Amino acid sequence: MKRIILFDGECLFCDYSVQFIIKRDIHAFYKFASLQSKIGKQIRRDYKIPENLDSLVLIEDQSYYIKSTAALRICRKLTGIWKLFYALIFIPTPIRNRIYDIVAKNRYKWFGKKGNCELPTPEVRGRFL
Repeated sequence: MKRIILFDGECLFCDYSVQFIIKRDIHAFYKFASLQSKIGKQIRRDYKIPENLDSLVLIEDQSYYIKSTAALRICRKLTGIWKLFYALIFIPTPIRNRIYDIVAKNRYKWFGKKGNCELPTPEVRGRFL
């Protein structure tokens, strides 16, 4: 099953989140691509994901999920206590997304933008598209 996470490649918080997922995704369920990359843009076209969408995106089961739904569905496959966060999926989406949107709107102000890219190890590099 193909599972791809599209993330904002310029956002430090998003980069930290990807590193967090990689460390807890011991079975390597997820592949990664930045929204700004050539392959990220192609995946967006393939799945008819709106170009103006500024959100974490999870591709899974031939569908895509955004915002808090994407984040919680990602948690299901992580090791440890993190998979328990999926239980929050029962909170109505508008409430979950309101919180998500506050963080997303302020992510550059609170966490900053990346100035340069850190080269991942060869094992991790294979998980990026």
